[in-house]
Amino acid sequence: MTGAGVAEASHARGSLAGGRRILRVFRFLFIAIAIFIFSNGRALAQETGTAAGLEGTWEGILGGRLRLVVTISKASSGEVTGQLNSVDQNAMLPIEKASEDGSQVRFEVSRVGGVYQGTMTKDGSEISGSWTQTGVPEQPLSFKRSVAAKTSQESATKTSEHTPKPQTLPLDIVIPIGPNAFKADGKWHVVYELHVSNLGKWVCELTRLDILDANGGQKPLASFSGVELDGMVVHPGGDEAQKSKIGPAQFAVVYIWATFDTLEAVPASMRQRVTARIGDYPEGFSIDTQATPVDRKPVMVIGAPLTGDDWVAANGPSNTSAHRRALIPVNGRAYISQRYAIDWVELYPDGKTYQGDPADNKNYRAYGHEIHAVANGIVTETKDGLPQNTPGAKSLAIPITLETIGGNHVIMDMGNGLYAFYAHMQPGTLRVKVGDKVHRGQVLGLLGNTGNSSEPHLHFDICNASSMLACEGFPYAFASFEVVGKGEGWKSSDSHSHEAAVNHEMEIPTEDEVVQFPAAP
Repeated sequence: MTGAGVAEASHARGSLAGGRRILRVFRFLFIAIAIFIFSNGRALAQETGTAAGLEGTWEGILGGRLRLVVTISKASSGEVTGQLNSVDQNAMLPIEKASEDGSQVRFEVSRVGGVYQGTMTKDGSEISGSWTQTGVPEQPLSFKRSVAAKTSQESATKTSEHTPKPQTLPLDIVIPIGPNAFKADGKWHVVYELHVSNLGKWVCELTRLDILDANGGQKPLASFSGVELDGMVVHPGGDEAQKSKIGPAQFAVVYIWATFDTLEAVPASMRQRVTARIGDYPEGFSIDTQATPVDRKPVMVIGAPLTGDDWVAANGPSNTSAHRRALIPVNGRAYISQRYAIDWVELYPDGKTYQGDPADNKNYRAYGHEIHAVANGIVTETKDGLPQNTPGAKSLAIPITLETIGGNHVIMDMGNGLYAFYAHMQPGTLRVKVGDKVHRGQVLGLLGNTGNSSEPHLHFDICNASSMLACEGFPYAFASFEVVGKGEGWKSSDSHSHEAAVNHEMEIPTEDEVVQFPAAP
């Protein structure tokens, strides 16, 4: 739900999810449980002659308590890529410009203005160096190579048996929930996942994914390969350094986000052409999956849950946000309830979410805002009485469980099988109870900092069941809002900052957009 930048580890508990530069001042929340269950890192790498080199997974601690996991690898195309997982902040950030010059290591995390420089030991087991970030002092940071990553690399070199010619790809590919077309940033989007299991005895490396119109035509509507495809593949609970490689008896998730210029360009049904290499067999194989219907009916149009200006859609819809990839098992089934969730935080003119002491909830601009029902409906679940967290504290006010993760909250049935979820409210401020009929614009409670939250904000999403986590997230559209900027470095105090405001109707804001909502009806 919201988060602080890496460099604030010494004084603030937070997350980098969605981590553009502006998010240095945020502190995160609800998505944490997904990261704890499925630590989600991708990769960036280089090989050296004697030691293992930079490729693999590295673990370190910043500021004495902020756990970081860096995964590094090189794609078959030669492109280098990677990701930094700020475990305690529940955030994933891409790594750029990684380099290894002898023993000297360097990489950048541009979304938070961060640079790491260090020296690797001769045996390639440790890197000692420092982390610098725009606007904060330099901090020492050392990494140790992950034991799991070592084991994975060693096991990959043990077999000398060559792969015979395969008859087909030994992959079981399932789409757990069909996609819905929705509009954002003036275009149409289709978002869904492939659950891929390798049922064979050889490693399968995905090399290309094409999206095709199932009703005809061989020209791909969208294609993904190389580093882009690597960044879409996640190994829940596994070795993220493998990226597009799926080992025998292993499982991976491919997160797909396809964009179209118009609704008419969105096909009524799609199929996926998956191309992969099997073991060391030199030729690739392709298969076409079964057709998947696309729901092109209009999504639910809702009112704004908040009023006012300079609201940031932190962790909002994108293919890499922490919400997007929060695959969480509940009672024997994995869901992505937060597929289109947004953590709403409000900025002061200087681009920060607070003024004065950051440990005081009342100093956050978002704190105490009235939270409004986005539609007519019936309240199906509430929780109240949970104490508030202290921003920047080393621990939350209460243990986080499946029952307390959303803090004080309201869930309401809006009809047509859709439910709105409002999380992290102030204790004692809920103005509704289970069974109440509410109308659009009605005040449900006040914005706070409870449950799995490290800063005052509103976590909002819509899903298909009356549950915080055991449901699938669905897209929606706000009747109207204005985008006045983007999270990275945006300040309303900058001259002309509001002159470029763009009105959006029947759309959903995307990650880190700065939004101005109309007044309550």
